[in-house]
Amino acid sequence: MHDRLMIAGTGSGCGKTTVTSAVLRALQRRGVALRAFKCGPDYIDPMFHTAVLGIPSRNLDLYFEEETGVRGQLARGLASGAVGVIEGAMGFYDGIAGTDTASAAHLARVTDTPAVLVARPRGQSLSLAALLKGFREFAPNTAAGVILNGISRGMYPFYRGIAEQSGLRVYGYLPELPEAEIPDRHLGLVTAQEIAGLQQKLDLLADAAEEGIDLDRLLTLAHGTAALADHAPPLPLGGTERVRIAIAEDAAFCFYYADNLDILRALGAELLPFSPLADAALPEAADGLYLGGGYPELYAARLAENTSMCASVCQAVRRGLPTIAECGGFLYLHESLTGTDGVPYPMAGVLPGAAHLTGRLQNFGYVTLYAEKDCLLTGQGGSIRAHEFHYACAQDNGNAFRAVRPSGKSWPCVHAGETLYAGFPHLYFRSNPDFAVRFLRKCAAKR
Repeated sequence: MHDRLMIAGTGSGCGKTTVTSAVLRALQRRGVALRAFKCGPDYIDPMFHTAVLGIPSRNLDLYFEEETGVRGQLARGLASGAVGVIEGAMGFYDGIAGTDTASAAHLARVTDTPAVLVARPRGQSLSLAALLKGFREFAPNTAAGVILNGISRGMYPFYRGIAEQSGLRVYGYLPELPEAEIPDRHLGLVTAQEIAGLQQKLDLLADAAEEGIDLDRLLTLAHGTAALADHAPPLPLGGTERVRIAIAEDAAFCFYYADNLDILRALGAELLPFSPLADAALPEAADGLYLGGGYPELYAARLAENTSMCASVCQAVRRGLPTIAECGGFLYLHESLTGTDGVPYPMAGVLPGAAHLTGRLQNFGYVTLYAEKDCLLTGQGGSIRAHEFHYACAQDNGNAFRAVRPSGKSWPCVHAGETLYAGFPHLYFRSNPDFAVRFLRKCAAKR
């Protein structure tokens, strides 16, 4: 069986991650075996799932992969018999370019997963019923119920009676818990590792879930789902000797898809974590380098102070160490980065020019990348699906690839050569595993 449910929302900011984390921790404390997933390309929400369960949460994304592949991912994730909890993205129907494509509703439909909506009835009374009835009837869906977020125990009977007029089952409520609040910043919530006393906060949320949410009925809902078939295509064979990839992992560099790392390991890579903030140099045994995204703009001063690491990275990349640098990693390779304090700080100096933080999103959303020339990851014309989400700008974004949005808008991006990929787009290897294969082969060849 592949027991599962989705916790979706009426919109961004309704508290999906808080409710999901509360339910996960409460069920974990009951001894329920669990696996967590996130709809869409978000990096930050899965960090909270991982902090609860102690095992990676995985993204399920219908832009990055076809429906068969996503169903296969979910089936493999639940093969051990664990209960799957999928957190939705944005509002339930919010997909690509004003459609529900790749939305939480789309994912729930194609995986036959019952969805429980999170609603925060601020400034509403009977209008809440109209809102929920609209979600239930707007389009074919798997909506099965609602959890009311941010209301008191005393007000719950009042709002439950209103919500039930929508025809959805009410699975309970979660009150406001200021002492367990998860703050946010320009890219969304702060990351899990930055929150002091996070485990205590999660326990407070679980206590509230035990009191206010009908966990037994949620489990019954999850247990009623049908098994999923796994017809996903197998990964290509790596065809290389085992290689070792240095991977930046600390507070400044923490945005990685768990599935990307799984693919690298499955193709023969050993991952060597290191910290650009704290370590003096790259791991000596590294055959390749992966600098993921994150928040280098928040730690620009500390990154600059670690001059030995900046020099180690600069020397290694210039000498031809095969390197993938996505978004935050791309910023780190510049000559300088202006952080949140408005001060420009020297970085690794691999790429000419400066980068700086702005006050608005830049080129936000899904893209398909098309290679304009042969490079580290693909030959000319090769393509892969990716995602951009950043407030920073660079003086030169590169022109080795062309990014094309689903709307058709396009622009040049990425610095790339025989041993380098450096740009804002975050890659998703399962969209085209040959990119990962070629990277590891280049690592083996350099070795």
